[in-house]
Formats: sequence, C-alpha cells, structure tokens
Amino acid sequence: MSTFRFGQHIIKSSVVFLQSDLSFALVNRKPVVRGHVLVCPKRGVERFQDLRPEEVADLFLASQKVAKIVEEHFQATSLTIAIQDGPEAGQTVKHVHVHILPRRTGDFERNDNIYTELQKHDQETHEGLGQWRNEEEMASEAADLRKYFV
Repeated sequence: MSTFRFGQHIIKSSVVFLQSDLSFALVNRKPVVRGHVLVCPKRGVERFQDLRPEEVADLFLASQKVAKIVEEHFQATSLTIAIQDGPEAGQTVKHVHVHILPRRTGDFERNDNIYTELQKHDQETHEGLGQWRNEEEMASEAADLRKYFV
C-alpha cells in the first residue's frame, strides 16, 4: 500500500480518492461538516507562496474537480473553499492544503461560524461538530468518492 506525506503525517492510500500529476485529495480525519475533504500538492510545501506555478495550476484544477463531485455527492447547495496559509491563519499541518466543505442551508447558526470551527476543528481538546474518525470510516468514504474519478 502506498502512502503520502501530509506535513508531519503519513497518509495511507486507502483514504486518498484522487491523484493527479502533482496533487492528491483525501477525506478528512475530523470533518467540520459531512463531506469535508482536503486537496494537497504532492510535494510537501508549507506555504502557498512557495508552490511552483505548475503546482498551483494542478492544485486548483484538482480542487475544482473535487468540489464539483463533493457538492453533488453530499447533496449540498454551496461550498466553502479555504486555505489556511500559516499558523496565524489557523494552519496546523505544515503542508499547503485546500479545504473543501459542502454547505447546506442552516448548517451553522451564523454562516461565518464555519471559519471558527475550521480553525479549531483538528485540535485534540476541541469537541466541535466533527469527531475523530477511524481508518475504516475514512476508507469507506474515500472508496465512495474514488468511483467518480476512475
């Protein structure tokens, strides 16, 4: 089984549902909303400004493809697409990644609360909307999404 590096983490291929030449997409271990996924460059780069032009292009093309499928698959009506670029922006994994979050009417009391939840969602002590998922749950979701990209 191949693996991917995501900052300080090793990601098993079972939770990856899309690979392009320079990027990969994976399901989130602790999603803020159902269907919250990540798209990352294959090269481990901490800050967006350090990506090469071809990596930026590939990352955003992959993000666009993933966003379309995630919105449809999870029956959402909108998307929040975000990059937390640096620690003061809430980045906890030192590897550029695009958050894609399917949105529905009323999923948060205040629409912008999603950014508060996104900033703290993967902290060990936070008991927010998302919960830590096991590898089997993540692999199952990735398998469902992978079917769209064959």
